[in-house]
Amino acid sequence: MLLRNLAFAAASLTASLVAGQSQRCDNDPGGTGFCFETYFDPVYGAQYGWIFPPTGDATYKNEFIGQFAIPIAGLWAGITLGEGMNGNLLIAAWPWDGEILGSTRQATDYVQPTQYVGPTLTTLATTINSTHWKWTYRCQNCTTWTINGVAGSVDPTTESVFGWAYSTTGLVTPSNAESNMLEQHDDARLWAFNTPAAISSNYAAYITGGSTTTSTTATSTSTTKTSTTSVGPTVSATPYDYVVVGAGDAGLVVADRLTQNGKNVLLIERGGPSTWNTGGDDLAPWLTGTHLTRFDVPGLFEAMFDASDPYWWCNDISVFAGCLIGGGAAINGALYWYPPDVDFGTANGWPAGWQTPDSAYAALEARLPSTETPSPDGKQYLTQVFTVVQSLLEPQGYTQAVINSNPNFKDHVYGHPAFDTAKARSNLTFWQWTYVTGLVRTGGTITGVRTNYTAYGGNGIVPLTAKGRVILSAGAYGSARILFASGIGPTDQINNVLANAQFGPNLPPSSQWINLPVGYYASDNPSINLVFTHPSVDSYDNWAPIWADPRAADAAQYKANQTGVFAGPSPKLNFWTTVTASDGSLRYMQGTARPGASSVTTVYPYNASNIFTITVYLSNGITSRGRIGIDDTMYMSVITNPWFQDPEDKTAIMTGINTLLTSVPSVPGLTLITPDNTTTMTEYVNNYPPATMDSNHWTGTSRIGTSPSTSVVDANTKVWNTTNLFVVDASIIPGQPMGNPHAMIMVVAEVAVPKILALAGGA
Repeated sequence: MLLRNLAFAAASLTASLVAGQSQRCDNDPGGTGFCFETYFDPVYGAQYGWIFPPTGDATYKNEFIGQFAIPIAGLWAGITLGEGMNGNLLIAAWPWDGEILGSTRQATDYVQPTQYVGPTLTTLATTINSTHWKWTYRCQNCTTWTINGVAGSVDPTTESVFGWAYSTTGLVTPSNAESNMLEQHDDARLWAFNTPAAISSNYAAYITGGSTTTSTTATSTSTTKTSTTSVGPTVSATPYDYVVVGAGDAGLVVADRLTQNGKNVLLIERGGPSTWNTGGDDLAPWLTGTHLTRFDVPGLFEAMFDASDPYWWCNDISVFAGCLIGGGAAINGALYWYPPDVDFGTANGWPAGWQTPDSAYAALEARLPSTETPSPDGKQYLTQVFTVVQSLLEPQGYTQAVINSNPNFKDHVYGHPAFDTAKARSNLTFWQWTYVTGLVRTGGTITGVRTNYTAYGGNGIVPLTAKGRVILSAGAYGSARILFASGIGPTDQINNVLANAQFGPNLPPSSQWINLPVGYYASDNPSINLVFTHPSVDSYDNWAPIWADPRAADAAQYKANQTGVFAGPSPKLNFWTTVTASDGSLRYMQGTARPGASSVTTVYPYNASNIFTITVYLSNGITSRGRIGIDDTMYMSVITNPWFQDPEDKTAIMTGINTLLTSVPSVPGLTLITPDNTTTMTEYVNNYPPATMDSNHWTGTSRIGTSPSTSVVDANTKVWNTTNLFVVDASIIPGQPMGNPHAMIMVVAEVAVPKILALAGGA
């Protein structure tokens, strides 16, 4: 969950360009000439702009000028002037019969918004053509509001969090500005907006020179229609030596090491801030007044999964994936295991030259040392689960150890979880809120990176220097998507991209498609939850109230000095053992124990305050593989599940679980309640839902290897049949690591960068 400083100096990130936002002057034919601070939506290509009056202006108080520029497929769009739709002023607009209608709305729950009376919308200009509709409006009495008795506001002098919604489904009565929507929006997201940049000394001139037809929110608006097309260039394009796509744990290391070597690097992240020092400000109510966001507090990990507006998840991927600074490292449980040597062994699929990367291990430990005591006071908290599971393991010959002190010892060993603690360094050009839609290439040579930031060079394409290179670090799904969208991968997947009206035209000609097994060989740990009760265990209210109403003493302790329960996430013990299945191959089984349970199915009566879960994973040595792919809406999903395709994997985990449970009778008070005695373990595992078997430790989808028939990148991480394209992230890992892959991915990055720099022909 926490790369606390994400391996970068806080100043370099917070001062970096929000590439999805820039000033855009409406100088299209028939345009207003107004210069808006504009956000460029990374998914649909919509644009949302703002202009605020000078600070302290007595004439134009509590108002702004706004603009929607929406692809014609968008039958309505909307914005929220705060973090989420609930309790914030909403503005919705849509084209109808040659006009554009707009209204202000409110919501007190995630239901159909209703009219909000008080603001006045004035249409300043409209444009509707074959590709887009554009609405420029004045919104008076719009920077303060009261909804359901709670006051809200926008302060133009400080950074804001705004949101957009977009729908290709229309309205019940589109001729009525207060019509209900037929369906919920197709998509909606939040972003951090640099509001002070939208303050303009030209505000009065825009108002006095730009008004046409005025109406209240209950009345349609219209102006003359003109025929215009897309925006012109507003930012000159700078070429880079290296463009790194994805600011997760791999991309951050890659960009850092390249910068350290004097390279001119652009790092692009499709999401926005996470921790406070990256610009994040998503604070739990009880942490108001601190600099501790949900991504800074390890103990808030479980709150990731039941939030009302989980903006941190990628919404074009069918599994959990982090789309924000830090990527998966920002939203996982912070479990951090130095990889053992077998993780990089040839038996685990790695080519020669990757074995025993001692210098990379040393660099990782120096960059990000681990600790068993995440609380600064050196104490362990909520230790009951550790004590109970310790009693379960020791009769079977398990030994307690500091796991990261000997990464190669992974048989019959247990210990406290290890967590990360980061140091900050480096600077580079960094863009956030920027969606990479594909690569521009001629044959096997990449000449640019195509983005949704269309103001950049007029087309959103980031050029490379003469010897420039591109490194994809967007994760097992994200890097595969970019490869598909660039004509690299199996033909069936590229044809799906070709069928997309927005992405298809940007593909290279079919004669230049590169047929590689992108998406094949997908691997993920199969995980099985076992739920127990023990009278000594504190389930910690199943972590349910931690966001809004945590235990007062624990909250106060953490807020005061960052010690206590909230200094660590929910896992309290980890263990490993080996299992040999009937095929004779060795597989490793990992277990993680935590208070609480995600679900309980049992006929037994039980005390919910005493439940805990052991999640059992199969890791290094698993042989099952699956496949992921893309559809014609550019949505990434699983084509073939990677779990238990080889029945020997299922046999192995069954053997490991049954052996683990042999000690249950020897622990007084310990009861297994899920599964209960009405379900055999074989039935339980056979019927386990794939949706909850997913560990989200995806690897292999662009795997490394020695042949383009069975791998996507070569031993130097270069994509086969290209000259300057590389992949460095979890997707190249050919076999499952021993433990949670966060540290493994960073080691991969540490090894890869020197290999890339050593290749001739690069910048």
